[in-house]
Amino acid sequence: MYSVYRLKAQELDDRFLEALKALFKEKEIEIAVSEVQEDENESQYTFYQALEEELQENQTSIN
Repeated sequence: MYSVYRLKAQELDDRFLEALKALFKEKEIEIAVSEVQEDENESQYTFYQALEEELQENQTSIN
C-alpha cells in the first residue's frame, strides 16, 4: 500500500501516530518527509480527512 498525507508540521500529534498504527497494524512501514510547495488550485484534504477515508476503505475491503 502506498499513501501520501499532506499536513502542516504543527498538525503532527499523537493522533497521527495512533492513526498510522491502526492503519498499518503490524506491518513494517517507511516514512519519508519532504517540504511541499502550496498549490492553490489543488484541492486539499487535511491529514485526518484523508486518513479517515483510507481507514474506511480498508475496513470495507476487510469485510
